[in-house]
Amino acid sequence: MSWKWLDFLKPAPYQPITKSEAEIETDYRYWRIRVCYSIFLGYALFYFTRKSFTFAMPYIAADLGFTKGQLGLLASILYVSYGISKFVSGVMSDRANPRYFMATGLIATGILNILFGMSSSLWMFAVFWGLNGWFQAWGWPACCKQLNYWFAQSERGLWYSVCSTSHNLGGALIPLLAVFCAINFGWRYAMFIPAIFSIIMGFVLINRLRDVPRTLGLPTIEDFKDKPNAKPEAQQNKHSLLSVREILFKQVLNNKYVWIFSISYFFVYVVRTAINDWTVYYLTEAKNMEDMLASSGVFWFEVGGFVGMIAAGWGSDFFWKGNRVPSMVVCAVGLIASLFGLMTIPADHVVLDMLMLAFIGAFVFGPQMIVGLAAAEFVDKRAAATSNGFAGTLGYFGAAFAGYPVGKMIDSFGWVGFFIVLLICSVIILLMLLPLWSSHERKTEENKLGWASKRTVEEI
Repeated sequence: MSWKWLDFLKPAPYQPITKSEAEIETDYRYWRIRVCYSIFLGYALFYFTRKSFTFAMPYIAADLGFTKGQLGLLASILYVSYGISKFVSGVMSDRANPRYFMATGLIATGILNILFGMSSSLWMFAVFWGLNGWFQAWGWPACCKQLNYWFAQSERGLWYSVCSTSHNLGGALIPLLAVFCAINFGWRYAMFIPAIFSIIMGFVLINRLRDVPRTLGLPTIEDFKDKPNAKPEAQQNKHSLLSVREILFKQVLNNKYVWIFSISYFFVYVVRTAINDWTVYYLTEAKNMEDMLASSGVFWFEVGGFVGMIAAGWGSDFFWKGNRVPSMVVCAVGLIASLFGLMTIPADHVVLDMLMLAFIGAFVFGPQMIVGLAAAEFVDKRAAATSNGFAGTLGYFGAAFAGYPVGKMIDSFGWVGFFIVLLICSVIILLMLLPLWSSHERKTEENKLGWASKRTVEEI
């Protein structure tokens, strides 16, 4: 079987560096801004085609008579297919041109949303929503690759966190758009209209994005930013692609740091998804809030998440010089305190409830963004998307755990059981990451020793 039709996904060829230092400075400034706003807007639009179904569900149920269990099954199918594809697409992205890889994924999700909106049977919904989850996972690995190639480690935390807030933007806009379309035109248009926006954005990405700096005749980010004090690993030849075997086994699956970060990601996603999915139910049942007031709790959770991601990324750059673990440990401590606060606040203290939800959002979205970055930074840059994707796969298994298992805990032990699960997960995050506080320094020393050994062998 010929795969020639996939040749457009191959990385662009590297170009010789013939520009002056002034031209390189100007071009880097231009392309970094262009790459950043492109992946920010592009990933926000991925949420248009990922969450459109969520806000169309009540209208689908009313029109087609589906039960909550059937609708929940469709949501689970997307989580599973997305989680599996996260890892696979990470490997693909490391060996692909992010310009076309991300755009293709966004266009494909738009087409699948349209096909979903044209269907009426459960099994067709399952097929199209499962495929949608697969292509949804083509978004962030491409973003991760771009951020690791265009931004140095000393500044990457801030830029990574800025771009990560794109899902807060997409997540805030899609309910307004989907519900407006469903109310005025029917639920099928709640799938069609976001899909059209996403397809258009896919072609915008093709126009705006490019591959890594060397494909534009620019030096690597290490040579550009750290030339006066170049790190040993930056001097090595980083131009050739790693084989799939090298990516999987040498860089990712045999890397203890990647496993620790990825397992902690599982527990981060349990907390994040459980708060996101169960908050309205909790506030209406346990705190006796009206539906609209309870719904605003999710808004404050997202607002807190926006602030928390920026603060965690900036803090890891400014205070800890590119070491991500201390920032995650601080967030884990804050998460434990905030969850305990929300659990113990009596009813009729709405302001305190919303404040605690904002804090929970800040302390859970911070590590949710930065754990994936840490996993990507503890491998060769050419395997960054795979490492990030592997962490994301375990994260979405955590998201699946936040559904049925957490629901059973609520059935068996009430809302106290809900908070016990989340507090246990938060303590596990803290205990897993605390011993790695100085891991960044140890890893740097390992890299230096490895490079020195390689030089010695070459000299002999």
